[in-house]
Amino acid sequence: MKLVVGITGASGVKYGVRLLEVLKDKYKVKTNVEVHLILSEAAKKIIKLEMNIEPGDVYDLASFSYENDDFEAPVSSGSYKFDGEIVVPCSAKTLSSIANGFSDSLVSRVADVCLKEERKLVLVPRETPLSLIHCENMLRAKKAGATILPASPAFYFGPKEISDLIDFIIGRILDCYNIEHDLYRRWGNESPDLKVR
Repeated sequence: MKLVVGITGASGVKYGVRLLEVLKDKYKVKTNVEVHLILSEAAKKIIKLEMNIEPGDVYDLASFSYENDDFEAPVSSGSYKFDGEIVVPCSAKTLSSIANGFSDSLVSRVADVCLKEERKLVLVPRETPLSLIHCENMLRAKKAGATILPASPAFYFGPKEISDLIDFIIGRILDCYNIEHDLYRRWGNESPDLKVR
């Protein structure tokens, strides 16, 4: 499987980095995934700010990487075969660009390719609260064929650490592509100490 991962300038870049870590770890997923990574300029700054690591460390987690203004990248063309794109986190600006067909970056151009070629596009917005414009842009993207997967973790599985909440979202992203994983306990697979009322 070939997936494009776009990390854009919203708080929550850890979601994108964790997705890359999981896809690279052969023990976490049972599907071989070739990852094509795009970091926006804002994402590079937020990676340093929120994670205290260099963007180069993130590039090392991908099979291939491109600058966000590289419109000659193979993934910018519908004739290049890949399975889909995940934008995580998806900034409000990137969401607007995708929803309105304004391919002003490689991330949004790849999204445009996914929509026109009917490939899976997963957008993980991490903005709160949402304005009417954000909601309308999500609706527009959804109507065009995108999956909107807000970074809204569940609590039924008894998370103990923040990393458990992050892994829940990563697991839900992987579910969209039918990639098997064991990142969280699924509903219905209760442990003896969990009582659902």
